[in-house]
Amino acid sequence: MRIDIITLFPEVFTPLDVSIIKKAKEKSIVEIKIWNLRDFSKDKHKKVDDKPYGGGKGMVLKCQPIFDAVEKIKSENPKSKVILTSPTGILFDHKIAKKLSEEKGLIIICGHYEGVDERVRKIVDYEISIGDYILTGGELPAMVIVDSIVRLLPGVLPEEAPIYDSFYNYLFDWPCYTRPQNFKGLKVPEILLSGNHKEIERWRRNKAIERTKEKRPDLYEKYLKEGGKDDIKKS
Repeated sequence: MRIDIITLFPEVFTPLDVSIIKKAKEKSIVEIKIWNLRDFSKDKHKKVDDKPYGGGKGMVLKCQPIFDAVEKIKSENPKSKVILTSPTGILFDHKIAKKLSEEKGLIIICGHYEGVDERVRKIVDYEISIGDYILTGGELPAMVIVDSIVRLLPGVLPEEAPIYDSFYNYLFDWPCYTRPQNFKGLKVPEILLSGNHKEIERWRRNKAIERTKEKRPDLYEKYLKEGGKDDIKKS
């Protein structure tokens, strides 16, 4: 997969050069290109924003450099879908990440200032928000989206690893423990030491359901609507 990111601040994307994403790039599973929006400005001062028509505070990203940047990227990867990070977008979740991971390529436009010229939405396939709060710009949301998508690409993680993650089927992950077995009187549940893998799997599923039901009843309801069952006795 190829992911192109259009931004005013290319220097902030260093987190995409470490850990799992770095390994995915080294394996050529994903190619990530960062584009400086100012490189597409036709203004002699490389200006990419202007005051909004009708007055008001703040500045708005102009449509010309964004249109030109997308056109340039699509000339190299025509099947790419365009994402705009925006507070008015659909709320990003695992289901959307899975869908995006199946695309041939993605172009992420990082919003900034008071937003983008409304006409930019004419070339956008997905408008995405990562939460009901405002950030300085779309760079952090872009990295969240990329990180979530890349780990779902075939070959990035062990084959079955993603299905044990929280949100895969609307359930949180189960409680995890490691050594020591007893830490300041806090002990690992005996079932995890039993060696009975069938019972351990049952316990884990039960705990995942209990945790989700308690902490996020909205996700628990989605789990049930998708055919999930709460058929294990409380442990």
